[in-house]
Amino acid sequence: MFTTALVLAAVGGLNWGLIALFDLNLVALLFGANTVLSNLTYLVVGIAAAYVLVAQIVRLSNESNTDSRSSAQQNNRPAYSNR
Repeated sequence: MFTTALVLAAVGGLNWGLIALFDLNLVALLFGANTVLSNLTYLVVGIAAAYVLVAQIVRLSNESNTDSRSSAQQNNRPAYSNR
């Protein structure tokens, strides 16, 4: 699921790049401007981008917690200790 969301977010980012560089909206070109299908495409891409963002934040948070625990265990002191 993450890979699919990542691909959708990348495609959305590329579409924004095309809009900025060439004033070419690929979604509107393929599905029509302001149609149900184009709006659904924007919605799915937006949800995918939010999913990728949240998944990365959670992953980084888990890595940070794991790193602080392992270093605290190596030093035989709690992770919150400042000594």
